Amino acid sequence: MAQGWIGLSVVALAVAGGYWAYTENRYRLPGIVQDWRDPVQPNRPVVWQAGPDAARSGERPPNIILIVADDLGYNDISLNGGGIAGGIVRTPNIDRIAREGVNFTTAYAANATCSPSRAAMMTGRYPTRFGFEFTAVPTEFAENLVHGGGVGPLEAVFHADRITDDIPDYPDMGVPASEVTIAETVKTAGYRTLHIGKWHLGEAPKLQPQAQGFDESLAVLAGAAMFLPEDDADAVNAKLPWDPIDRFLWANLRHAVTFNGSPRFAAKGHMTDYFADEAIEAIEANRNRPFFLYLGFTAPHTPLQATRAEYDKFVQIKDHKTRVYGAMVAHMDRRIGDILAKLEQLGIDDDTLVIFTSDNGGAWYAGIPDLNAPYRGWKATFFEGGIRAPLFMRWPKAIAANTARADVTGHIDIFATIAAAAGAKLPSGRLLDSEDILAGPAQRDAIFWRSGDYRAVRTGDWKLQLTKRPEKARLYNLATDPTEQTDLAAREPARVAELRTLIARQNAGMAKPIWPGLVEGPVRIDVPLDAPWRDGQDYIYWTN
Repeated sequence: MAQGWIGLSVVALAVAGGYWAYTENRYRLPGIVQDWRDPVQPNRPVVWQAGPDAARSGERPPNIILIVADDLGYNDISLNGGGIAGGIVRTPNIDRIAREGVNFTTAYAANATCSPSRAAMMTGRYPTRFGFEFTAVPTEFAENLVHGGGVGPLEAVFHADRITDDIPDYPDMGVPASEVTIAETVKTAGYRTLHIGKWHLGEAPKLQPQAQGFDESLAVLAGAAMFLPEDDADAVNAKLPWDPIDRFLWANLRHAVTFNGSPRFAAKGHMTDYFADEAIEAIEANRNRPFFLYLGFTAPHTPLQATRAEYDKFVQIKDHKTRVYGAMVAHMDRRIGDILAKLEQLGIDDDTLVIFTSDNGGAWYAGIPDLNAPYRGWKATFFEGGIRAPLFMRWPKAIAANTARADVTGHIDIFATIAAAAGAKLPSGRLLDSEDILAGPAQRDAIFWRSGDYRAVRTGDWKLQLTKRPEKARLYNLATDPTEQTDLAAREPARVAELRTLIARQNAGMAKPIWPGLVEGPVRIDVPLDAPWRDGQDYIYWTN
């Protein structure tokens, strides 16, 4: 009966409540409706199924932990460029993974936004091969981006004509069940498969982690979550009033998770602590059998929320949002250190392959310059700042410390590398784009990116970006111009034509998007979202 009254209230808010609810607060409806359908329950303990009391004798395959940060900028890692706020924020534990293993210095995200990148990691295929071209978002989210999504004379574009009856509902936007995930692959080799953290690859029951090969999953199914309740005494919040994405997140996200498809319940403490604590518990429970753990931190994605203790460590940082952001990165780094320490304590450190990456570059809407320095561009661009990703692998038993590799690789190769380490057979009956990079450099001739009319390719040292809005080809020689300052397209028409042909050939084998990109928004290449507009600023339009 109570839910019935709540349902009537939602209808009243959306319809009878009138113009105010529809025009000014319609972006709040996804959260309100979800609270009605799946109200957040109090926190409850998670019990990870325990493995055997003792490890089997003889050789065993390695444990594998894939750690993925969310929207981490290239320069946020102190090993790469010094760290946030001119080096005030350090990341010694993330640095340690690289220093005690292999640092792939020319690694790329599979896409410039999170959902498609994660789809590539989970399947070993370009996500466009199976129609996962755009980030999965509710229609209301796309509509919200139009309001305040422009900058200067550049207006956001909403494609209402693309809303048709065959668009899947938001929960059905995900990796199709017909795809074979890395979890399903390593299970065939006897692995226990565990997922903790961000998913964003489908919220419908058939698309959730426990239906896609994971034995156990403690998940944020959506693209983000509150790190703490907004009014929590321990929360230090930084809202971004210039950003329509931020407005939508604060209005609709909850401090909640689900376990193996359960109703939502509150996380315990800050989400970064909660995920790390549960990862340590899951490792403890599975210490005597081979396990694969996919740990998807939601930091430092917005909403920006630090704990008071972390925030207080950085009094030198005067800008509030940068201080909160830096505290979030330092917090995640510290807890990664706790996970590494747990492996050592359990005596399984030598036999554990730890992989660290980020789903894409730092976000322009955070309003913090130099997140991706020295590279140009942001999340949602195919400039190096949007797609250069950390890719570090540490496996003391098999990888020599202080190894650096400059061959071109990235997310697309994580699948085959994990499968090879696990001794698992690659799935048959499909084209895989992934290669085992611990066995040597990938043998592909080129690597590609696509989101709607925005396309890019890198082959050798040459990189071409094609945009329709503005209609432009940008050509860079990354050997002599790694930060993409000098566009050579006008000087090298033959090379542009050659790379256009590569892109066309690649796209001929891609699938129709499962859902359309409903909104195109401008992203300036060289300044964050809150910077003032100046004539002549370079930009692209990103389709979401």
